[in-house]
Amino acid sequence: MGKIKTTHVGSLPRSYELSDLLFKKDQNQKIDLNKFDQIVSRDVNQVVKKQINVGIDIVSDGEMSKISYATYVKDRLDGFSGESERKAPKDLDDFPSYKERIARTGGTPKYTRPCCTGELKIKDKSSLTKDINNFKEALNKNNHKTGFMNAASPGVISAFLPNNFYKNDDDYLENLSNLMKEEYEEITSNGIKLQLDCPDLALARHMTFKDLDEKEFLIRAEKQIECLNNAIKNIDSSNLRLHICWGNYEGPHLHDIPLEKIMPIALKANVQTYLIESSNPRHSHEWQIFENLKVPNDKIIAPGVIDSTTNFVEHPEVVKNRILTFSKVIDAEQLLAGTDCGFSTFAGFGNVDENIVYKKLESLVKGSELASKVI
Repeated sequence: MGKIKTTHVGSLPRSYELSDLLFKKDQNQKIDLNKFDQIVSRDVNQVVKKQINVGIDIVSDGEMSKISYATYVKDRLDGFSGESERKAPKDLDDFPSYKERIARTGGTPKYTRPCCTGELKIKDKSSLTKDINNFKEALNKNNHKTGFMNAASPGVISAFLPNNFYKNDDDYLENLSNLMKEEYEEITSNGIKLQLDCPDLALARHMTFKDLDEKEFLIRAEKQIECLNNAIKNIDSSNLRLHICWGNYEGPHLHDIPLEKIMPIALKANVQTYLIESSNPRHSHEWQIFENLKVPNDKIIAPGVIDSTTNFVEHPEVVKNRILTFSKVIDAEQLLAGTDCGFSTFAGFGNVDENIVYKKLESLVKGSELASKVI
């Protein structure tokens, strides 16, 4: 067979200059918007070039223009105001001294997280247009065709920007899906693959919905997939990816819901590719669920074979072995090699040094090449 292709989850470290502007913009401080646009365009081109230089097959724009993968939506939709309650993951509640240490060392980014307090309406289409144009220009400049852009799922938006307006959360989710549909279709209509970020299917279990029991949470997950499918119903599944995440932070993760509980629900999404955490020490054993869970022939699994929370650079042989492990339970033609999560899910925050990020991606490429020779 041919080479197992490589990708990652999306976000990459922003420059200090860009991170500073993003936080000022997030706090509604006055900035030079023309300068901001120029810096975003410059940095998108740079991160695309860096990914291509290390050999990544399916690259992203690094989410350069966004303060975070979920809350950027507040700037594109009307209906948000105030500030929502910050819920810490349940596993950090269990270890208050560690939770305090994270807060003390700046591990919690101070970005705004409003609530939905009014009717949702699209207010800004230009930001998406700029993102698409910047990415397409960078791909053209670097003579590369295959790229993806991230967008928040209706479920993760509802988790980070909670409902204080609609009659219930189902009504809120449905309104979000009807509005986000436009963003999803615009990205894919421009020849760019769309990655739907869905930590609401995993992280939300021990954060937003930590007071629910498992059965109640799985009912919520079913509703989230239903609303997601509504939003992507006009898009060919081959252009769609879905990322499942238990939280891109170094913590105990003792309350993470098992993959075997949520994967059957996730497989109901009308998407082709699934990016799942598989290097995280709480989940690296979960390749085993695919011994009994049949992945449909039109689906692709992209296990994270590179961790996104530590500065260890995985040896290519380790990457190779992780890929080979998955090849025991999933046809090689249905495998794509990825990362556990983004490296900068919040602008200016991330455990991994920017230069080390690209060494880890280089190891991902080398390990994939080694695995491809064996499979």
